[in-house]
Amino acid sequence: MKAEKSLYRYRIEPHEVDFTLRATIPALGSVVLNTAGTDAHGKGFGVDALNAGNHSWVLSRIAFEFDRRPKQYDEYTVATWISDYGRVLSTRNFTLSDSSGSEFGRAVSQWAMIDLASRTAVDLSWVGDAHADAIVDAEPPAEKPRKIRAVTPSERCEHRVVYSDIDFNRHVNTMRYIEMMLDMLPLERLTCEAPVRMDIHFMKECRYGQTLAVGAEFRDDEALFEIVNDEGAAAVRAAIGWK
Repeated sequence: MKAEKSLYRYRIEPHEVDFTLRATIPALGSVVLNTAGTDAHGKGFGVDALNAGNHSWVLSRIAFEFDRRPKQYDEYTVATWISDYGRVLSTRNFTLSDSSGSEFGRAVSQWAMIDLASRTAVDLSWVGDAHADAIVDAEPPAEKPRKIRAVTPSERCEHRVVYSDIDFNRHVNTMRYIEMMLDMLPLERLTCEAPVRMDIHFMKECRYGQTLAVGAEFRDDEALFEIVNDEGAAAVRAAIGWK
């Protein structure tokens, strides 16, 4: 029997909107990642199952595309599926559709597995072998996340990593990184209704107590970001562009 896409239904709640009463990018992104966790758990390879072997999933790269942001109380469906397992990365995909079935967003994510003791990546081949029946014969709905090679920031700010930034893997939560970067954008960019794409590349973990330097480079229809840890190494790079 062929694997099929999994569907999850949601509603935009009041705590997920900004003052335009439309969902924020971090709120939609959080639902996407929570869907990934829920689906992996239901199929037997969630974080809880991996933790038993002292392993965990970590997000390596992700790209979001939102044609528009739904309004408060709008109902929508997230479809998710795994399209491939490699030795190092697994690709999980998402589409977001409104109550009439019209697609308004999509995401492509690439995940690595780490050993929690050494904090290093482990070979994913066994997961692909054990859960080959979870792979869906469907291509990613958008271009895979691109690498951002270099950023030349014109503006910088500091962020000290605190308790509320940390997730279950004891490193900075993906949505907190996104919020750090979006907070450097002018308000008119954040509230415009133009379609948007965001590519994020995670290179190093950021941990509790570190002081991060968040840098932004602004271009006509794009902003590039680089988050540097307190050792001077680039931890995250990202790009957000408007059509």
